[in-house]
Amino acid sequence: MTTDTSKSAGTQAEGEQSPGPEPGRPPARRWAAIGTSGLALLPLALLGAAFWIGRLVRPGGDDWCFLPVVRDGGASGMIGKFFLHDNGRIANALLVIGYGAFGVPGQQWFALVSGVLMLGILWALIASALKRAGLTAPRGTALLVGATTAALFFFATPNPYKAFYWPANSVSHTVAPVLACAAVIPLLRARTRRGRDFALVVAYLAGIFIGTLSEETAIVAFVVLATVLLMSRWALPGTGRTRTRIWCIVAFAGVAAGTAILYLSPGARSRRARFGADSTSMLGPEALTGALRAFAHVLATVFTTWQYLGAVAVGVLLGLLVRGGEQGTDVPDGSLRRRPLLLLLAGFLAFLVSGYLCVVIVYPAFGASAGGASRIWGDFLLLFLLLLVGAGALLGRRLRARRWGIRTVTAGVAAAMCAAACVGLAVPLLRLERQMEVRAQRWDRQDRALREGAARGARVLPYTPVSVSGMLEPFGNKGRRAWPAKCVAQYYHLEKITHSTRLP
Repeated sequence: MTTDTSKSAGTQAEGEQSPGPEPGRPPARRWAAIGTSGLALLPLALLGAAFWIGRLVRPGGDDWCFLPVVRDGGASGMIGKFFLHDNGRIANALLVIGYGAFGVPGQQWFALVSGVLMLGILWALIASALKRAGLTAPRGTALLVGATTAALFFFATPNPYKAFYWPANSVSHTVAPVLACAAVIPLLRARTRRGRDFALVVAYLAGIFIGTLSEETAIVAFVVLATVLLMSRWALPGTGRTRTRIWCIVAFAGVAAGTAILYLSPGARSRRARFGADSTSMLGPEALTGALRAFAHVLATVFTTWQYLGAVAVGVLLGLLVRGGEQGTDVPDGSLRRRPLLLLLAGFLAFLVSGYLCVVIVYPAFGASAGGASRIWGDFLLLFLLLLVGAGALLGRRLRARRWGIRTVTAGVAAAMCAAACVGLAVPLLRLERQMEVRAQRWDRQDRALREGAARGARVLPYTPVSVSGMLEPFGNKGRRAWPAKCVAQYYHLEKITHSTRLP
C-alpha cells in the first residue's frame, strides 16, 4: 500500500486526478487547478516585469572594480583578487566572472538569468517537499507558492535594487540562500540508494560552495542544519531519521570546509584587518549589544512589512488544496506530518538565532548602521518566508476540517491577500523602473563621453556621480567620498577622474 501511494503521488506533476461528481461537469479539482494557475499569473507577471526592467541596470558600486579585473585579468585575475586581497570568497569570484565576462550586457542580463534560476529552484523545492510528504495538489499550486515566495523575497525588502538588480550584492545575499535550498532537492527526491548517495555528494559540494560564497548564508545553514539534527528525534521515524541525520552531517561538514577555506584565506585576513575585526572582538559585550539593537531594527522593519502576509496567504491556500498525508495513511518517512507545530516553532527560533548571528559578523564593518543595511538581509529572510508559508499551510490544513462555506471564504481571502501583496510590490517597482531609466540615460551619456575622451588620448577626465537606490558612486557625499574613483579610471583606461557637477 505504501508503494502504491508513493508511486501514484510521484507519477503526477503535482498530483490532482479526482473524478468529478457528475458527468459533464468539471471536477472541483480541475476548478482548483484553474484558480491556482490563474492566481499564479500575478506573481509571474510581476517577476516578468522585473526581468524586463533589468535591461536598465548599469554598473555601480563594486561593479566598477570587478569589470576591469575580469576584462584585463580574466578568471585567474578575479579569483586572485578575491582570494588574495578582498574577502576570500572564491565561489563569489566565479559567479562574478559568469556575468562580468560579458561587461555591461552581463549586468543587464543578470536579473533575468538569476531570477529565472531562483524561481525554478523554489518551484522545484515546493513540489519536491509535497511529493516527499505524500501530498498532492492541483496543477499550478507549487508554481504559485514558488513564484509568490520569489517575488516577496526579491522585492519586499527596503531596497529591491540592491537585493535583486545589483549583481555584486545579489550573488552573495540573494542567490546564495536559494542555492542552499537547491541542495535539499536531491534529498527530497531520493528514492534509491544511488539517489541518496547523489544527495550526499551534492550536499557536501554545495556546502563547500556556500561556505566560500557567503559567510552569512553559511551561518544560516549551520543553524538550520543543527536545528534539523536536534529536531529529527521527534519529527522523523526510523530510517528517515537516520538518512536525514547523515545528510545534515555531510552538509554541515561541507559548509564547515568551505568556511574554513574562506576564513583562512589571505583575502579574508586582509578584510578583517581593514575593518578592525581582528583587533575588535565581535563577541565583546559592546559589539554584541550593538548587534542586538541593529537586529531589533531589522525585525521591526520585517514584521511591519505587510506584503509578507502574502507568504502566509499562499501557505493557507496550499494547506487548503493539498490532499494526502492524513492520519492513518502510510506516508514514506512521515516527514512533514509528525509534530509540525513543534518543527515550525523550532524553525522560527533558528531564524532569530541565525539572523542575529548574521548581524553580529557584519557589525564590525557596518557599525551602528548594520540594522539599516538591508542588502544583507536576504541570507536569513528566505528562511523567514518559507516559515511563513509553512505556518499558513498548517492553518490551511486545520481549516480544511471546517464547513465548506468557511473553507471557501478563507480561500477567497487568502487569494485576495496574495493579489494585494503582488500589487503592493508592483507600485514601488514601477517607481524604481523610472529611476533606473533616468540613471541609465545619464550613465550612457557619460559613458560615451568618457570613452571618446580616452580614445582621443586624454588621461584625466571629469566624472559626475550618477546613482540610484543609494548605490555608491565616485565623489558621493557631496564630493567627499572618492571611492571607487580609481576603479572607474581603470575601467576607462584613464589615470584619474575628477569630480564634476555637470553631465557632459
